[in-house]
Amino acid sequence: MNLIGGQWVPALSGETFASRNPADPDDVIGEFPQSGRADVAAALGAVAEGAGAWAAAPADERARVLVRAAELLEVRRADLTAELVREEGKTPAEAAMETSRTPLNLRFYAAEAHRVGGETYQADATLVYTWREPVGVVAAITPWNFPLNIPSRKLGPALAAGNGVVFKPSPVTPLMAQRLVEALLAAGVPPVALALVHGGAEPGAALADDPRVGAVTFTGSTAAGRDIHRRVGPERRAQLEMGGKNPVVVLPDADLDRAARLIVKGAFGLSGQACTGTSRVIAPPPVHDPLLERVVKLAEEHEMGPLAADFQLRKTLEYVRAGQEEGARLVSGGRRRDGKGFFVTPAIFAEVTPGMRLAREEIFGPVLAFQRAADLDEAIALANGTDYGLAAGIVTRDLGRALEFARRSRSGLVKVNQPTTGMAMNAPFGGIEQPFKEQAGPALMHFYTHQKTVYLSE
Repeated sequence: MNLIGGQWVPALSGETFASRNPADPDDVIGEFPQSGRADVAAALGAVAEGAGAWAAAPADERARVLVRAAELLEVRRADLTAELVREEGKTPAEAAMETSRTPLNLRFYAAEAHRVGGETYQADATLVYTWREPVGVVAAITPWNFPLNIPSRKLGPALAAGNGVVFKPSPVTPLMAQRLVEALLAAGVPPVALALVHGGAEPGAALADDPRVGAVTFTGSTAAGRDIHRRVGPERRAQLEMGGKNPVVVLPDADLDRAARLIVKGAFGLSGQACTGTSRVIAPPPVHDPLLERVVKLAEEHEMGPLAADFQLRKTLEYVRAGQEEGARLVSGGRRRDGKGFFVTPAIFAEVTPGMRLAREEIFGPVLAFQRAADLDEAIALANGTDYGLAAGIVTRDLGRALEFARRSRSGLVKVNQPTTGMAMNAPFGGIEQPFKEQAGPALMHFYTHQKTVYLSE
C-alpha cells in the first residue's frame, strides 16, 4: 500500500504492479500500487500540512525516534535479510551487510539532529548570528540496488533535520521500502510527516514538478537525474547521485594477487550493480596479462546472485554482444546461466579501446573491461576519458604516484589499494560536477536545511 495522510491506501486508479523474485520470477512477492500524479498530490498535501509538528519537535525527540527505528530494524534483521535476498537478489552475505549497515545509518543521523546549529559573528556593534531550519518537504527518490541502505541515508537526515518526507522507492524493490517506513512509523515518526508512494517514473516526475517540494534527493540513472534537475529548476534544490564508469589503475609495482582481489570485489560484488562498481581496469603491458589471468580465475570462483530484474539481464547481455561486435575480446563469462532466474556469468573483456561502448557507457552489470596504458600519464588520461566522474582507484606501493593519481583524477571518490565500492558514512560522497555532492560527511545536513542570518542591534 501507499502511505498517505497516515493511512495505508491503494493507488487512486486501482492499478498495481508485481514485485518478483529475480532468482525465480514465478515467485510473486506482492502486488503494490501503481501510483500516478493524483496520488503524489494527495501525499504532498498531507505532508505539507502535517509536517509542522515534526519540525517543531525538539532535536532530542527526533533523535530518539531514529534510534528507536534502528533498534526495530536490528530486531528484524534476520527476516529483513531473507526478504532482501528474495526481492533484490543479493547473496545472503551481501544482504546481511546491508541490513546491518542500515540501522547504523539511522543512529548516525540521529546524532546529526543535535548538530544542526548556527554561528555568531561580530560586526561593529551588531551581533550577527545564523541558524538552520528545515526546508519543509523533501522528496526522496531511491534506486533498487541498495533498497534499505540508500533510503536510510536520505530519510534519516531529512527527518533528523525536521522535514516532512515523501518517499518514492524503485518499483523493483517496493517491499524493502515499506519495511523501512513501517519501522519509522513504529518508532514514532508522525504518520502525517511521512508518505510512501509506490510506482514507476510518473510519481517521481510529479514530485520533482511540484513547488511544494523544497528539495529532491535522488539516486539513480544519469538520464533520470538530468530530467529531475531540469524539472526542479534553479529555485529549488536537488541532490543527484547518478552514474559511474569507474576505473582501477594497476601500476607495475602492485601486488597483483591483491589487485585482482580488489578488482573482482569491486566489479562483481552486488552482481556488478553498484554505482561505484569497478567497470574498467587500466594496466601497463608488463602486468596486463598476468593481472587479467588472475582476475579471470577469481571471477570464475566468485559467488554472484541474480541480476535484479529482467531488464538488467537484457541490458547486460546486450553490452556483451556490443563489445564483441566492436572488436573487444571476450575472455570469460558473459553468458546467461541455465534456469529461469536472471543469472549471468561475470563477463571480462580485453583489448578494449577508448571509443568502444564498453569503455564509455555505464553498464551497471557484471561486465569488466581491460585497457592497456603505457605509463601513469596515459592511464590517468584513460581513467578520465569518460563523461562520468564518480569513483576511481589505483593499486600501487608508491605513495607519491598514488597521491599524484588522486590529485589528477577527475572523480569525487578516489580509492588507493581498496575496492572502488564502499564508503564511510561520515565522509563526503559524490561525483565531480554533480549537484550537492555532500551526501555524507560534515556538510550533509546543509542540503536538508536553510540557513538564516540575523543582524541584531539594540
